[in-house]
Amino acid sequence: MQVHTLDKAALINELTVGNGMSHAVHQRRRADFSLMLAMFSGDVRDNTPVEHVEAPITTDDLLRQRFQLQAPQALRNDQSSYAMSENQASLFHASGLPSAKLSHYLTPDALTYLPEDTYNLPEEVYHNLSGHDRRHLAQTQPTKNLPADLYQQLNTAMRCDQIRAQA
Repeated sequence: MQVHTLDKAALINELTVGNGMSHAVHQRRRADFSLMLAMFSGDVRDNTPVEHVEAPITTDDLLRQRFQLQAPQALRNDQSSYAMSENQASLFHASGLPSAKLSHYLTPDALTYLPEDTYNLPEEVYHNLSGHDRRHLAQTQPTKNLPADLYQQLNTAMRCDQIRAQA
């Protein structure tokens, strides 16, 4: 066989060879058997039919935009939640429960109203903290570690101060 015909053969598995493999085994033609075996594809994807399934990317935001839905109900309050709840309370007092429900369904207010500026801690826990703990909660940047040669710097500063005092 010539080289270009071997490349075009595209042997993938035993089915493409036909009875040639069986005849090579029964007639004890080891060279033909090993040649055909070496030409088989070692890639599993050639032996197994694979269909490429493209799954569409669906996120919550895309679905809300596609079906023209409102934003989801907020889990906790922010500054805009107070204005919405005040509006719903005034609608309740002016027009009753159906009006307040309609307003809630159109623009839902927060599910819970947690205290602000307590760093996601319950209010009684936050007020029970010491001033140092509150200060650590308020820090946004981590504190710098002490320099490795702090003792040497303090000793040098003390000696320089002693020399200035004597002069």
